[in-house]
Amino acid sequence: MTASCSALWDTLSAWGTAGRASFWVALEQNGSWGRDALVESGLDPEIGAALSAAAGAAGGKILLIRRPGRHAQQTTPHRVAYVAGGLSSSPWLRRVDVSDPAELLGLPWDELAGSRPLDAPGFEESGPVLLVCTNAKRDRCCALRGRPVLTELAAAGRDVWECTHTGGHRFAPTGVVLPSGQVLARVTPELGAAALDAAASGRLAVETFGWRHDRGRSHLDPRAAAAESWVRAETGETSLAALNVEGADDHWVVRHGDGRSWALRVESITGAPLPESCGKEEKPSKIYRVAAVGPASRQLR
Repeated sequence: MTASCSALWDTLSAWGTAGRASFWVALEQNGSWGRDALVESGLDPEIGAALSAAAGAAGGKILLIRRPGRHAQQTTPHRVAYVAGGLSSSPWLRRVDVSDPAELLGLPWDELAGSRPLDAPGFEESGPVLLVCTNAKRDRCCALRGRPVLTELAAAGRDVWECTHTGGHRFAPTGVVLPSGQVLARVTPELGAAALDAAASGRLAVETFGWRHDRGRSHLDPRAAAAESWVRAETGETSLAALNVEGADDHWVVRHGDGRSWALRVESITGAPLPESCGKEEKPSKIYRVAAVGPASRQLR
């Protein structure tokens, strides 16, 4: 049997691979999901397409979610929705029960990336949640590797959800921590629990740092995300607000609020051909390699 795509990528870095999103919206939709779940599920495809277009036009992403376990079709009149924004400044998360998914079309989409939390009828502050992709119709790795992780976390009483495609199934199980927007690779039950514990105090988990698990925070440019991830792995810095990243192309500077700074070179490296999804043709693999350069690197220790 051909190895799953994610197994072939297990030794390669996940830095800088988070899909770009300045905010996240997650809508409960039970039942089966197709490959393009927003228009291939029990959700009205016209509403799904409109929600996807609205989120994308404003720079965000929308996912469908369901609780781990058996996936009966959506029968309850109310379903949960989450909105996470303010990722680049002060992340916030709001939860609402909706009776009609079309209600979400009225969201102030252009304001969701801002630091001011959503203030709309029915929306309440929420504790952190972890979403893990299990969209088998998009890639079998996500279901095979993601569902056992969620089953264990759910049994432990953690606030976790199955979700649709987050991008990067080659790093399955992939997860998104809300409200921070940190995207994770190769999620384990222990990693998920640590991420939720840290998020409860508004921080990132040290356990998520390093090339194996940290795909970056979704509001950042991929190379900026790789640079920030490198500094967090070197320093163990868990504060969301502590680091600021500036730069372009291969050259980036990460500055800490305490005055330290790191000059970094972030290069895109092409490697051996690998499939990015199960059943797809192999393509040259690409990862980001990060290295300290210049005088600022002397401030690491």
